[in-house]
Amino acid sequence: MGKSIIYTCIFALWATFSTAQNALNSVQQKITSWQTTPVLANASIGITVSDNQTNEKLLESKPQLSLVPASILKAITTATALEVFGPEFRFQTTLSYSGIIRNDTLFGDLQIIGGGDPTLGSMYFPENKNFLDEWVKVIGNNHIRVISGNLIVDAAIYEKVQVPGSWVWEDLGNYFGAGASGISVFDNMYEIHLKSEDVAGKPTKVIGINPEVPNLDLTNEVLSSDSNSDEAYVFGSPEENKRVVRGTIPKNQADFVVKASVPNPSALLASEFRKKLSLNGIVLSGETKYEKAVSSAKLSVVQSPPLREIIKVTNHESVNLFAEHFLKHLAFHKTGLGTTEDGCKFVMQYWKDKGLDMTGFFMNDGSGLSRFNAITANQMVSILNYMKTKSAYSVDFNNSLATVGNGTLTVFTEANFPNECLQAKSGSMTRVRCYAGYLTTLSGKQLSFAIMLNNFSCSQKEATLKIEELLVELRKI
Repeated sequence: MGKSIIYTCIFALWATFSTAQNALNSVQQKITSWQTTPVLANASIGITVSDNQTNEKLLESKPQLSLVPASILKAITTATALEVFGPEFRFQTTLSYSGIIRNDTLFGDLQIIGGGDPTLGSMYFPENKNFLDEWVKVIGNNHIRVISGNLIVDAAIYEKVQVPGSWVWEDLGNYFGAGASGISVFDNMYEIHLKSEDVAGKPTKVIGINPEVPNLDLTNEVLSSDSNSDEAYVFGSPEENKRVVRGTIPKNQADFVVKASVPNPSALLASEFRKKLSLNGIVLSGETKYEKAVSSAKLSVVQSPPLREIIKVTNHESVNLFAEHFLKHLAFHKTGLGTTEDGCKFVMQYWKDKGLDMTGFFMNDGSGLSRFNAITANQMVSILNYMKTKSAYSVDFNNSLATVGNGTLTVFTEANFPNECLQAKSGSMTRVRCYAGYLTTLSGKQLSFAIMLNNFSCSQKEATLKIEELLVELRKI
């Protein structure tokens, strides 16, 4: 090799290093400037950026600061579930019976045994929406026309308490505040259909509830508004049928839908199933009982989609319910009963056993909806690094994260992050905006990053733009 070629190579390497270093300096300057920006001057900011190949920390800003993560916590919950259960794991819901079948009569009980499946009848997985018809069909195939006993609904795989105690009152009655149950159905969600007047400030009218929630006591205080946004919220305690919906919806709406959380998913499933049986001429003479099932003969087993598919929806669409199910199922795996508290303990211990420093990690749910959650940017990046470089299920985890233009990353400009160079989970709540994931730089570096902002004074849109600008500079490394 001639000297000129050697010099050319050295110069190219120096130029590449210089460009990357300039980009790092630019990112650091931008972070420094945040401290003096009025809307961020009082904010808590935690940032860690790591090179996946070398595990070198390229950038840190208060990386050990415990901050509220919001929904980026889902990345940790889903990573743990994927590691423990594997991508092919499926939840199961069993239809069975006790007693004997003689002629056309079941002398015994019909039983629904929950297995913690969050996708039963879910809008995200329409292939499972006809499970009730399948149950009726299998009952008919067993020549059962009369059931002399009761309908037993067994959700005992998880604790009775559906939602963490640290969730705020404003969230509980709304669809995103639906809690995880041993039997969940239809995303534990129902729709309130409202009609509004053509002028603002007028009372609205409830024109329908779908599905029909048993014994629902709904008070409607929603008014019409000149605003085009949905400002209606549903208030009510878990497992209580009394609900109040208040706030505003746009005026002149013939059928405006407000989504709410189901108070008792087991009761909803029992009600819908009994309706199906009746419509098909099958008589169930007993009552509905919510208790542990006895030894029985299986009629049907409904399986969820593979875990990899549920996790992809969870992280792409930020589905709180699914994340809470994963957390409780980790506890069930460990102790035999799915509880939020034991699930949180399991997650912390799991990553501690992997050698991570979990000091300052506080977990109170699986979805990030609780403001009692707190993690550090370093912990987030350490788990991301592990899933990228050490996990046997790295591809499945990567695919679960949204790319720009998809899922929760639609707020970013696609031209800034072409060819799916950014894969990330977002997290937001009032005065919280966080992003964590993977970024491929222009030079080909594979980075893991966590950018966490708490208690800023600007809008969510402005906070998001600042983080996007930082990621654009980071991509130049």
